[in-house]
Amino acid sequence: MSKEIIESGESILGVEFGSTRIKAVLIDSGTKVLAMGDHEWENQNEGGIWTYSLDAIRNGLQDAYRKLVSDVKERYGVGIRTLKAMGFSGMMHGYMAFDESDELLVPFRTWRNSITGEAARELTEKFNFNIPERWSIAHLYQAILNGEEHVSRIKFQTTLAGYIHWKLSGEKVLGVGEASGMFPIDPTTGQFDADMVSKMDGLLSEKNMPYKLADIFPKVLNAGEPAGTLTAEGAKLLDPSGELQPGVPMCPPEGDAGTGMTATNSVRQRTGNVSAGTSAFSMVVIEKSLKKVHPEIDIVTTPDGSAVAMVHCNNCTSDLNAWVGLFCEFADLIGAEADMGKVFGSLYKHAMKGDADGGDILAYNYLSGENITGLTEGRPMVVRTPNARWNLANFMRVNLYSAFATLKIGNDILFKEEGVEADKLLGHGGIFKTKGVAQQILADALNTPVSVMGTAGEGGAWGMAVLAAYMVTKADGESLADYLDEKVFAGEEGEELKPDPVGVKGFDDFIERYKMGLIAEKAAMDAVEWRLDAIQSK
Repeated sequence: MSKEIIESGESILGVEFGSTRIKAVLIDSGTKVLAMGDHEWENQNEGGIWTYSLDAIRNGLQDAYRKLVSDVKERYGVGIRTLKAMGFSGMMHGYMAFDESDELLVPFRTWRNSITGEAARELTEKFNFNIPERWSIAHLYQAILNGEEHVSRIKFQTTLAGYIHWKLSGEKVLGVGEASGMFPIDPTTGQFDADMVSKMDGLLSEKNMPYKLADIFPKVLNAGEPAGTLTAEGAKLLDPSGELQPGVPMCPPEGDAGTGMTATNSVRQRTGNVSAGTSAFSMVVIEKSLKKVHPEIDIVTTPDGSAVAMVHCNNCTSDLNAWVGLFCEFADLIGAEADMGKVFGSLYKHAMKGDADGGDILAYNYLSGENITGLTEGRPMVVRTPNARWNLANFMRVNLYSAFATLKIGNDILFKEEGVEADKLLGHGGIFKTKGVAQQILADALNTPVSVMGTAGEGGAWGMAVLAAYMVTKADGESLADYLDEKVFAGEEGEELKPDPVGVKGFDDFIERYKMGLIAEKAAMDAVEWRLDAIQSK
């Protein structure tokens, strides 16, 4: 049956560009996974700017798709000539600016760059709306404030997902969820907020820019709206073999936040999800506006335009993964079996034997800066007192705590100060693969029940494919929330873990020491030189 679906062009493709992996997923109209392919990649630091080259983007896209096709041929003995629909997503925010010849003006500036503080502060005050440093509008305005030569020559500005969609379809559009990470969205219209656009146009005029925002920004589309079709040039770009034919319908490109909400059925009000990977963010669909502006909390939207309170952390699992890699290296050194999955699982499970407060050990997982804790650069660090309960279980427990520590600081504002309520939170990302470990720690950290669904392991690429399926299979007037409830997640609630009172108190004790210890992290940032040459040589 799956073979016939693929041969007849009824399968649906979703591709997501994550921080360390590009993943392609092929599904049927019922959202069952048929095949997968992926490509590993890493950002580069060029002149102090975190970036990915256009060659890396193109090569990664083609490699992930090629591996998907190989998986299809190995499983079913057929190729892919056409598809029912496709969609592309990527890391949100950042800065990709193009001139009138469609040439990139400066290297892609990713979400990871904490270089727009002045612009973010000025725009936040101007709009009375939190504009985080990683947002696309902050990058644009900071470049203008810096007097960068290229800014007067911008003809189009977009995100990574928008760029890929543009190159494949010729359409300069974004899904509303992705667009909400470029510039504030008015939930009543599903478009860029008109009043704030007017204020921004005033600033552009004051700086003698030869354009208004609407001249250079993508068109905003809602989930389910058509967003063009795969062009002949796009088909050749995606599949250089020439097997894939043009004409495939494409849905609006989305960000990893929107695909995460889709993959965890978290688009209704009072639902939420936590995505944990290289970065971490929580998304809670709110019922009403927050009482005040918080620099720690972004207001974005679901893929169908509902307001969402987002707590975003630049750092999550990278340092944790580095420690596990070190243990794998040691295992290899002594001739022991060092299967990465087994090492991860064993260490994670052992962490649950540690003390609830982490044994008076602190770990900071900052490879890059963190707005929530006021750090512009990162210095991964482990600190302990002389009488700390120093053992492997506590060491691993505090590194897992550290992965969620900044997320907790931001969510304490949301839940405790703003009184926002969530009926459920769903976790997704590789950190949750070891059953009952990171899920329980997160439940304790946020003092909220956390569920993990079987589909969460498929991640954002699957969520993007689901959005593409929604576009071509939804009933007339069927909302995204209803479609997910009734056609995708019917009968699946996921496995829920409730907060453990001992764990809640332990994490609270840990986080108080963690916040006090931030002065040491800041001192390390000032005292320990960031060796750019060492980063570039890797």
